[in-house]
Amino acid sequence: MKLARIETDDGTVTGECDPETGIVDADGARYAPDEYDLLAPCEPTALYCVGRNYAATLDQMDYDRPAEPDFFIKPPVSVLAPGATIEYPAFTDELTYAGELAAVVDRRCHDLREEEVDDAVRGYTIMNDLDALDQPGRTARKAFDGSAPLGPYVETDVDPTDVEMRTLVAGEERQSATTAQMLFSPREVIAFLSERFTLLPGDVIAFGSPANPGLLERGDDVVITYEGVGTLRNVVG
Repeated sequence: MKLARIETDDGTVTGECDPETGIVDADGARYAPDEYDLLAPCEPTALYCVGRNYAATLDQMDYDRPAEPDFFIKPPVSVLAPGATIEYPAFTDELTYAGELAAVVDRRCHDLREEEVDDAVRGYTIMNDLDALDQPGRTARKAFDGSAPLGPYVETDVDPTDVEMRTLVAGEERQSATTAQMLFSPREVIAFLSERFTLLPGDVIAFGSPANPGLLERGDDVVITYEGVGTLRNVVG
């Protein structure tokens, strides 16, 4: 099942989505695709982002292999809706992308065991971890406004352990991998983070990206697909 958040003449609506026929909310009201704009599929209080989780990325960036998940946090203002324009920041000349699978937390939880993770997760979506490579430090590089395009839906029925992905930039394939290549599995990452943080409904946990050669230019169309989850598309303005 796909869950979506949309902006309609009636305000913000959350419901079950069929990309062809539209949205049905909890009260049975129906909205056709031409009656709404897609919003990011959740409203996180924080986005917990794991880096260095693919061996190819370690090789590309000359990183050491981490002994445990290596993470950073993006604030809620990082979230950008699917289809929204990525504003190229004035403070960087080296903007890059990272197509990542991301979990959406369903309930308040803390200190989960791996076998408890599935019951605490609403489903999975896609995040583009934008990165201003020439800025000093991870927060400056990654935590700016609009640095986390997110969506288009939350897919509730997917096994995250072996999902194929690909990223196209201006029609050129830049990434192709599977989540089976992760150093730390999604369930392992979520359990690890829940030891340190109380996770809240709508919070996002992104699991890192395979190697992503190349930078973004204004006008580039960025299309990230995770099999069974969906396709996130944004254009760089």
